[in-house]
Amino acid sequence: MASHADLGNAAAITDAQRLRAILAGSAGNLIEWYDFYIYAFTALYFSAEFFPESNALVQVMATSGIFAVGFLLRPIGGWYFGRFADRHGRQRAMVVSVLMMGLGALLIAALPTYRQVGIAAPALLLLGRMLQGFSTGGQYGTAATYLSEIAGRGRRGFWASFQYVTLIGGQLLATLVILALQHLLGEGAMKAYGWRIGFVIGAGGAALILWLSRHMHETGQAAQGRAGAGTLRELFAHHTRPFLLVMALTAGGSLSFYTFTTYMQKYLVLTVGMTKPDATLLMTVVLVAFMLIQPVMGALSDRIGRRSNIVLFAALAMLLTVPIFTALAASRSVWVAGLLVMAGLVINSFYTSVSGLFKAELFPVHVRALGVGLAYGVGNALFGGTAENVALGFKQIGHESGFYWYVTVLAAVALVAGLMLKDTRRDDPLA
Repeated sequence: MASHADLGNAAAITDAQRLRAILAGSAGNLIEWYDFYIYAFTALYFSAEFFPESNALVQVMATSGIFAVGFLLRPIGGWYFGRFADRHGRQRAMVVSVLMMGLGALLIAALPTYRQVGIAAPALLLLGRMLQGFSTGGQYGTAATYLSEIAGRGRRGFWASFQYVTLIGGQLLATLVILALQHLLGEGAMKAYGWRIGFVIGAGGAALILWLSRHMHETGQAAQGRAGAGTLRELFAHHTRPFLLVMALTAGGSLSFYTFTTYMQKYLVLTVGMTKPDATLLMTVVLVAFMLIQPVMGALSDRIGRRSNIVLFAALAMLLTVPIFTALAASRSVWVAGLLVMAGLVINSFYTSVSGLFKAELFPVHVRALGVGLAYGVGNALFGGTAENVALGFKQIGHESGFYWYVTVLAAVALVAGLMLKDTRRDDPLA
């Protein structure tokens, strides 16, 4: 178990300094995830620009495939930045990660189209996504570790939930940008050049993190210089069980998260039959509510324990995913559809609010960022990042309901893993 000194300067800072540090760390997380999700929310507009003439579903599947490739780089980013954070500090790792994400966004914003350079266009798009995926793999583990360590004892669930407040905030900001561009530019201009503006905004936001980072206080100094800090040998020699638990829980949690967020916008258009602006507006409303509920669920975990949060998520997702999607597919009302999507997100919030914290609590300080980042990266790459393509694949072969059962099975896996977690209400591993 980590000692009080493991938090380094974080243990001695004032409440005001702690709040500024949490807000600064969260802002970097927001920009990182805005840049990552602006791709998902503009794919419906630029897919035809990077792939040969074909039907809309195939083009969306191609861009979703490149979206998934970005996830495959996450384990590598999780390993590299986790090792970096455990050896040299969480703050430095987070700043480098965000700046790298901004560079990837800038590259995508400037890309030529398929008509201009042929096959080089999707190849360059792939390169930009690989850079972003590598960066995001590093951001998640370091942000989860940093916010968990900087939060004060007794309120860790509340403060650590701001990782997903800003992660969802990044999605929401991306959605709001697209909504504004749709209103100002219209369909034709969005396809021609409007989608690029979203990436330019993200690249500019990343630059602001250099200024905000001055408010961040380093944590985890006890890990620096310690034998085995940030190494795979140390991680797998002594901490294989928590690594596998994090992977299993990430599989179910991330799959559910991406199903009800990034994929949902496409589902509402392609299956429910909504217009793109209506789907965007609906997702904007539910994402606001989803974001605001994170601290509530985080504070709940301070009372009932992270384990209880995770078990509630997994059990409800296992029981209700199929009914929610079945009702959603038959829905012809925007209001009914919104309530159904929100129901899925409320269930997921039991997981997302403590996602980074329960993972950080499983590892000691000297391999914490590595353990969280790598285990999350692997689980997310295999199941979260492939959610859209698996869903669209089921749709293409005429068995869309098979995807609902796929999500249900992974929720059952998460339930088994959740029941194996230790209740940390009395024994705070980070204190």
